[in-house]
Amino acid sequence: MNSVSADAPPTREKPQQILLAMSGLMAGMFVAVLAGTIVSNALPRIIVDLGASQSSYTWVVTSELLAMTATVPLWGKLSDLFNQKLLLQLSLGLFVVGSLVAGFSQGIGMLILSRVIQGIGAGGLTALAQVVMAAIIPPRDLGRYGGVFGAVFAVGTVAGPLVGGLLVDTEWLGWRWCFFVGVPFALAAIAILQRTLKLPTTRREVRIDWLGAFLIVAGVCAVLVWTSLAGNNFDWASWQTAALTTTAAVLLGAAVYVESRVPEPVVPLTVFRNRTVSLTTLASFFVGVAMFAGTVFLAQYFQVALGKSPTVAGLMSLPMIGGLLVSSTVAGQVISRTGRWKAFLVAGAVIMVAGLGLLSTLDSSTGFGLLSAYMAVFGIGIGMLMQNLVLVAQNDVPAHQLGAATSTLSFFRSLGGTIGTSVLGAVLANRVATEMTKGLADLPGAGAVGEGSGGGHGAVPDMSAVPGPVKAVVENAYGTATGDLFLMSLPFAVLALIAVLFIREKPLKTTTSVERRAEEEGAQERTPVSVSATD
Repeated sequence: MNSVSADAPPTREKPQQILLAMSGLMAGMFVAVLAGTIVSNALPRIIVDLGASQSSYTWVVTSELLAMTATVPLWGKLSDLFNQKLLLQLSLGLFVVGSLVAGFSQGIGMLILSRVIQGIGAGGLTALAQVVMAAIIPPRDLGRYGGVFGAVFAVGTVAGPLVGGLLVDTEWLGWRWCFFVGVPFALAAIAILQRTLKLPTTRREVRIDWLGAFLIVAGVCAVLVWTSLAGNNFDWASWQTAALTTTAAVLLGAAVYVESRVPEPVVPLTVFRNRTVSLTTLASFFVGVAMFAGTVFLAQYFQVALGKSPTVAGLMSLPMIGGLLVSSTVAGQVISRTGRWKAFLVAGAVIMVAGLGLLSTLDSSTGFGLLSAYMAVFGIGIGMLMQNLVLVAQNDVPAHQLGAATSTLSFFRSLGGTIGTSVLGAVLANRVATEMTKGLADLPGAGAVGEGSGGGHGAVPDMSAVPGPVKAVVENAYGTATGDLFLMSLPFAVLALIAVLFIREKPLKTTTSVERRAEEEGAQERTPVSVSATD
C-alpha cells in the first residue's frame, strides 16, 4: 500500500533550482563514469607497484564493471520505492569509501575489493541520476538538460584515459590519485544535492524481492565473468565457458520465474510489454557496444599503432568529445523547443553507422586530420542518440515504473559496453597475433614483443623497447586490427538503427514524474494525493 505524507501539493522547481541540482547530479555522474576508465593507462604501473600477477590486471577493471552493471536494476527498483535523494547520496557515499580504500590499497586484494565498492556506488549513480532528473524536469524540457547530461557521461568516458595518463606521468602524484581525484567531486555533489534537491517523501509498505535481486546479480555476473575472461584466461570453446554459460542461463531463467510471480519485482517484466521501452532497450545495448569499443580501443590504437604517450593519446580523443558535446547539446535544445525527437534518433543512428564505417578504414598510416574527422562523425552520432533514448523511454512509462525503465536502459547499455569490450578485446588479441605472425615471419627477434601484445585485457607492448623493424610490424598489426574491430561493430550499429526506426513518435509530456505519480495514485485511490518537499 502506498502512503504519501504531505502538507502541500507537489510544486515545479524553478529553473535556477533545477540548474543547481543538475550541477550536483552531473558532478556525481562524472566521477562514476570516470572511475570506470581512468585506471586504463595506470594499470601497468599499479600491477608493478603492488607486486600483482598479470591475471590481476583484468580483475581491477572487471570487478568495478561487474558491480556497477549488476546492481543497476536493484538501484532502479529501490528508486521506485524509497526516497531518491537519500539513495543518490548513499551511492555517492559508497563511491567515496571505495575510492579512498582504493587509493590507500597496499595489496591487490584490497584494491579489487575497493573497486567492487566503487562499482556498487557507480551503479547507483548511473541508475538514479536520470530518475531524479525526470522527477524534477518534465520530458518536454528534459531534452535541453539531458543533452548536457549525456555530454558529461561521454566526456567522463573519453576523458578517463587522459586524466589517468596525466596523473601517472606526474611524478609527485602517481597512480593513487586516479582514485583520489574523484573524491572531492563526490563530496561536493553530496553537499550540493543536500542544499538544492527537493523531492517528495513517498512511503510504500512493500517487501523487496531480494531473491530476484540475488538471481539477477548472480546471473549477470556469470555472463560478465565469462565474456571478460574467455579468450584470455581460457578458450571460448572450453569447459569453463560451458560451466559459466550454463550457470548464467539457470540463474537468469530462475530470475525470470521469480520476477513474474512476486508483487514487487526488481525488474517488472510488464515494462517490456511497452513497445517503446523494448525498442529503446535494444538500441541502448547496441549503442553500448559501439560506444565503449570506440573509446577503449582507440586509446590503445593511439599508443601502440601511432606511438603516442598516454597523455597525448588522451588529447587525441578530443575530436570525438567535441562532436558528442555539440550534437547532444544542440539536439537536446531543439527537442525541448519543438517537442519532436524521432528525427534526431534516426539521424544519430545513421551518423553512428557512418562513423563506424569510416573508422573501420583505420591503419597505422592514417593521418590525424582524417582520423579527427572520423572521430567527430562518430561522436556526433553517439551524442544525438544515447541520452535521447532514455528521454523517449521515460516519456512513455507510468511514473511508478520510471525507475525500473530508466535503470533497465542504463543496465543494458552498460551490459552491451562490457560484453562488447570483452569480446572485441579477445578478437583484437587474436587479430594482432595473426598479423604479427605474418609480419615477423621473415624478421629476427620476433619474441621481443611477447604475449602482452595481445588485446584488450593484456598489457600494451612497451614500444620504446621494441627494435625498429619489429616496431613497424607491431604498429601495423594494431592499426589493422583496430580498423577490423570497428568493422565488426558496424552490424550492431545497424541493429540500433533498425530498432530506432520502429519506435513510434509520441508527444513529450509537460509534467514531471512527481506530478504524474501524484495524478496516477490519485486516480487509483479516488482521493487527492499531496506531498511535502523535504531536504
